[in-house]
Amino acid sequence: MAVTTTTTTTAEKQKSDVILQYLRPRKKFPSVWCAGCGNGIVMSALIRAIDRLAIPKDNIIMVSGIGCTSRMPVYLDFNSLHTAHGRALAFATGAKFAQPHMKVIVITGDGDALAIGGNHFIHACRRNIDITCILINNQIYGMTGGQGSPTTPSGAFSSTTPYGNVEKQFDPCSLAIAAGASFVGRHTVHHAAQLEKMIMQAIEHHGFSLVEAISNCHTYYGRLNRSGDAVAMIKGFKENAVMVAKAKEMSPEDLRGKHVVGVLHEIEKTEFCDEYQLMVDRLKGGQR
Repeated sequence: MAVTTTTTTTAEKQKSDVILQYLRPRKKFPSVWCAGCGNGIVMSALIRAIDRLAIPKDNIIMVSGIGCTSRMPVYLDFNSLHTAHGRALAFATGAKFAQPHMKVIVITGDGDALAIGGNHFIHACRRNIDITCILINNQIYGMTGGQGSPTTPSGAFSSTTPYGNVEKQFDPCSLAIAAGASFVGRHTVHHAAQLEKMIMQAIEHHGFSLVEAISNCHTYYGRLNRSGDAVAMIKGFKENAVMVAKAKEMSPEDLRGKHVVGVLHEIEKTEFCDEYQLMVDRLKGGQR
């Protein structure tokens, strides 16, 4: 028993050491996130993915807008841009265009990406520019007071929908596929190991990649909709997740209220920076 305890402690320390080398040493911890927030799970999955891919820290540009999720680059020791609300993908497009050899990763939320940032989201997908977008979807505005977001389910309660949401919700993955993204996947914060693997796939994919991470906001969404605390909400993600292969065999009625998880879409497609460079080379050669 003593040997097992020692081995476990050593393994945990090794995992901790991996995480710590990617954190900014002068930032104050714990973070601003509520205890139990899924943002920390996504951040650790991202760190492990980058570590496993052995990408040098100086080769990464991490971009965010405004919101709870957008605090992540503040804590991570990469080249980072903390931009205006909804503008993360616009800034990231410029960064990738200027430095196409860099790995550009955008951290955003459902409100930041799909409300004020919706147009930028659509056109980043359309261009198929080589950016990895990690969209943490907690179905509500967390930082500014629990307002309804574009992904708040119909009938759900928020501070701006006290009698239930009458709007239809966005499906970020369906929107990304329709707009032209070449890699689209979804997982939940309960499935941390699978989320890590999916982030690795997205980073390695050449083209616009969307990873939707279904997360919990127990502080607002959970309280207002009586979904329970962080543990209860994350457990609910496990119970309501359906792998994409199984989902194909289920009816729309059976899938109601479920999260279809896995790689939903992956194709080979020309990338924006590559296309631009081909044009530059053609013009240098005197062709039009």
